[in-house]
Amino acid sequence: MQFGSFSVDLRQPRVMGVLNVTPDSFSDGGQHAQLETALTHARALLAQGADFIDVGGESTRPGAVEVSEQEELDRTIPVIERLAAEIAVPISIDTQKPVVMRAAVAAGASLINDVAALRAEGALAAAADLNVPVCLMHMQGAPRTMQQTPHYVDVVSEVADFLQARAAACVEAGIPHEHILLDPGFGFGKTLDHNVTLMQGLPQLTELGYPLLIGVSRKSMIGMLAGSVEEPVAVEQRLAGSVAAALFAVTQGAAILRVHDVAESVQALRVWQGLDQTLIH
Repeated sequence: MQFGSFSVDLRQPRVMGVLNVTPDSFSDGGQHAQLETALTHARALLAQGADFIDVGGESTRPGAVEVSEQEELDRTIPVIERLAAEIAVPISIDTQKPVVMRAAVAAGASLINDVAALRAEGALAAAADLNVPVCLMHMQGAPRTMQQTPHYVDVVSEVADFLQARAAACVEAGIPHEHILLDPGFGFGKTLDHNVTLMQGLPQLTELGYPLLIGVSRKSMIGMLAGSVEEPVAVEQRLAGSVAAALFAVTQGAAILRVHDVAESVQALRVWQGLDQTLIH
């Protein structure tokens, strides 16, 4: 897939490093909110083997409060401008806002990563105009309320139907098929049982014909699986579980792993690939 001037072979699993320039993200809020600390962290992720850097200026954790366009622009654009001038991997902008999409791509981003799957007013048109790849994510509800009462009859089929419909809307709007990635949205309006069923059902989503981007790093599902629903393992103790879940996702068809812990994820992938030649194309 072509991301601006970067061509990335998604036949082998790739790692996307998370760079949250927010004060309130669930696992690293406030740690990289200043420009220089954000740049230092991005450089570290790159040195650890990240194939993408995903810059986000608005938390989408459960209960998160929306931020204004200007606040999101102020948080993300200076970081993207500086990174684009010095790093040789694609930069992704994690946003729902068309204004931020346009500014980020102008600043050097070459992937739009939207948890709302381009459903905001003007988002489809912006993405089509910008002519960069897009990642469409499934979310039931909105971040502020999504974990209150999530309900599905068949979570895999419902997520697949939603993503297929959004991909079709993109193509109709002028976004090429080869510019579309899909994200099932683990933890976004889903219980632990929904997340586990969805992970096991990833092969059904790969049948839609688009690369899958998977984000489970440090999420509550990891804490619950490692501990229990009543007493989940703390966020800072979810590294091993996050890597395990990421590798399982690869076996189920994931093309891109969105992670906080790049070095450990890259090492795990390299060892797995060295042992399992079916992952070498």
